[in-house]
Amino acid sequence: MSRRAESLLALLGAALVLGLAYAVPWLRFVLTIALAKGLAVLGILLLLRAGQVSFGHALYLALAAYAVAFGTAVVPEALLLVPAAALIAGLVGLVIGLFVVRYREIFFGMLNLALSMVFYSVLEKFYAITHGADGIRLGPVTFLGMPLAGEAAEWTVLGLALVLVLGFGALVRVALVSPWGEALAGIKTRETRLDFMGVSPKRVLLIAYAASAVMAGCGGALIALTTRHVTPALAYWTTSGELVFIAILGGAGSVLGPFLGAAAYELTRVYAAALVANAWQAVLGIVLLCVIVFAPGGLWGMIARRRRAA
Repeated sequence: MSRRAESLLALLGAALVLGLAYAVPWLRFVLTIALAKGLAVLGILLLLRAGQVSFGHALYLALAAYAVAFGTAVVPEALLLVPAAALIAGLVGLVIGLFVVRYREIFFGMLNLALSMVFYSVLEKFYAITHGADGIRLGPVTFLGMPLAGEAAEWTVLGLALVLVLGFGALVRVALVSPWGEALAGIKTRETRLDFMGVSPKRVLLIAYAASAVMAGCGGALIALTTRHVTPALAYWTTSGELVFIAILGGAGSVLGPFLGAAAYELTRVYAAALVANAWQAVLGIVLLCVIVFAPGGLWGMIARRRRAA
């Protein structure tokens, strides 16, 4: 699909989100969470381009969320908290990336999972600082100096999420068709060729890993501002599993896939939990199985295939 067509679809999607949020007020929370997780999955999309899957990116989601929670006591301004949290996640991702980019495939994925679970254990055990499983409630937050509360807060965070989604989506779209993006794809197909060309696969993957950590950090910051309460569950392996689930559900064929998958996942979970409270996980599992069997390219792949057929 052309860049112009994707840009138009992205703008139409943003308009649809705003329309749904206005028509159905309770959806503002759900859609904001979906956009936040979609941002984290967009970062995973970069790694998938290189043939690598991270089962531990919840680490950066939780790290940024806790950075926001602790930061509200010092700097309550949301426009400073979000970039600061993303920067912290990116710096930690850069340090960890120096180690994990040496590995590939299952070793890459499991190392990320192990590091995420170490962070989860730290959050659980250091009760005096993190309050353990009880988590931390955010203090007062402001936006451009104005207190964030009530309906205005919901619209503000949703608007901030849309701006970040459109901005990062455009950057990733450009990056994937750049020489760097081609080198990233080269890691998946024939990594030794990059070495012969004088391009360091580890450096290319490290940049992608750090960028994915930044996007996950933005997602974690948005989740913290939306829920106003963070717990160690954000770093648990099931959260990382959700991100991978969303990546499969949405498809990796376009930057729109992660957000399509995130919206479908959150809406399915909400309605499944309302209709079959004791078996909503089974519903999600059935949905994933159906996607794998009938639409291996994800929801986006199914849409693109029908568009080509038309």
